[in-house]
Amino acid sequence: PHEVYPADFRCEKLDEGQVKILRSTGLADLVLPEMARADELCVARFGRLLDRKPGIQHGMMYDALVNTLRGAIPAHVPFVRTKVASVATSIDRQELTLANGEAISARLVVLAVGLNPGLRHALGLARTEISHCHSISAGFDIRPVDRTAFEFPALTYYAERPTDKAAYLTLFPVPGAMRANYMCYRGLADPWILKLRKSPHAALVEVMPNLEKAIGRFEVAGEMRIRPADLYVTENYLQPGIVLVGDAFSTSCPAAGTGAGKVLTDVACLCNTHIPNWLKSAGMDTDKLAAFYADPSKRAYDAGALDRAFELRATSIDPGLRWAARRWVRFLGRGGVGIVRRAGERLRLGPLPGDPRPRTVRHV
Repeated sequence: PHEVYPADFRCEKLDEGQVKILRSTGLADLVLPEMARADELCVARFGRLLDRKPGIQHGMMYDALVNTLRGAIPAHVPFVRTKVASVATSIDRQELTLANGEAISARLVVLAVGLNPGLRHALGLARTEISHCHSISAGFDIRPVDRTAFEFPALTYYAERPTDKAAYLTLFPVPGAMRANYMCYRGLADPWILKLRKSPHAALVEVMPNLEKAIGRFEVAGEMRIRPADLYVTENYLQPGIVLVGDAFSTSCPAAGTGAGKVLTDVACLCNTHIPNWLKSAGMDTDKLAAFYADPSKRAYDAGALDRAFELRATSIDPGLRWAARRWVRFLGRGGVGIVRRAGERLRLGPLPGDPRPRTVRHV
């Protein structure tokens, strides 16, 4: 409905795995040059820098990402600025009625409505909730105080205590700013969430008292955006003429960082494999569409995203001995890897396993 997509708080960065999927869509060369890039990720907890690990992240505000992708649509492709009011499906043609009164007939409808329930309800697509308000994400810009820049390209600061009900704070560059996403496990009515809206710096330091030891003094800049995430799956989705992608099919947890990869996997599977095969023959019945939902790449990513959502939550806040042990193993393990990595760099022994950065080798 918007000619230019407005500001919105959704996906704001892509990691290396998601960029790999993006490349399979053919859009990477368009998007990546417009994004800010960090070639190293610092990992910290309890005010201590644990590791500086190689790894590429690309950051960009969501509205800029969407509008950049829209800019790649060829001029001869019609752009209809309205909403779809209703869809009538069949095994041959799909009839869409638009809010402006126009009608469109097509062989296939790709339903990519995100969390919007209107069309899903009209099509009889039921939603089964798996975890209500599974996590809450907060997005904001962050600036250093008394200096011009932070001393790291990107940083993840893990929660210090399970009672803080959080997973981590991640800092990463976007064009013109350093962006922060804070991932926690609270309800929207939690008093701390209200404090985060009104006094963000005080709220963040309250749950991460050693944060400024790791990143230095900071201030929160611009608008604080807060978004809850419910985990659900859609039922009765196998219908002729229509296929669901991304959140329209099932949601993922933003804290687990799988949302962008999930929808990109759906789109890559559809555009590279299934839609070209479906269009080779007449009809668009459920036997054809079932091949997409059974695609091994899609099924594996969907299952992995769901597992990751619950595993990260339990590892972050579960008070049980098993999960407490996992938190300390992660903390000590990451610190140990960081020590070894720094020692290798000082000795210039060449790259460590999994480290793609070239180094000069000196024999000792």
